[in-house]
Amino acid sequence: MGLLKGLLMPFQIFNDLVLPVGRGLAVLCIALMVVCILIQVFFRYVLNNALPWPDEAARFLMLWMTGLIAPSAYRVGGFVAIDMFERALPRAAAAIVSLFLLGTSLLVLITAVQLGMDHSSGMSWNFKSSTLWVPLDWVGGKSFKVALAWMYMSLLVGFILLTIVNIELILRSLITLTGGGESLKPLSDVEEFVGAE
Repeated sequence: MGLLKGLLMPFQIFNDLVLPVGRGLAVLCIALMVVCILIQVFFRYVLNNALPWPDEAARFLMLWMTGLIAPSAYRVGGFVAIDMFERALPRAAAAIVSLFLLGTSLLVLITAVQLGMDHSSGMSWNFKSSTLWVPLDWVGGKSFKVALAWMYMSLLVGFILLTIVNIELILRSLITLTGGGESLKPLSDVEEFVGAE
């Protein structure tokens, strides 16, 4: 059990430090997304002159928001789940089923990370957004269009963070299954995660 706790420690520390930063950035992304949508509504319906970039900017921000917030939700059990079967089983059997599901999830996440790497490297940097550009000409530089690889990068970052959380959950399940669950530091509950009191 000491070995499992030793393996768990770096994953738990990493998640305790990195996931709150991801949540903060996700909140910033959703705030900017709302601003982009409001700008588009104003220009389209008040000025009758729709801008080309706010829709794509909002999608870009939504992808980053999802990639940054999903690991925190996964860690605290914030995803939708059907757990009737698991609750009907005895505690040991439920822990084994949970461990099997976490292992299956790990295989899917590893595949997703590989696909994310393929889409975030190489030729994908050559494809540029049709409407998103960085206006550096305002400050004496040269403007450039945003590479679509930045959108794919949001999914890669999200899947890497989900994989790290998944490994932590597997180790916690193994420790619980071997009888050491009461010595584990509790994860934040959902109310604490969403900021409710």
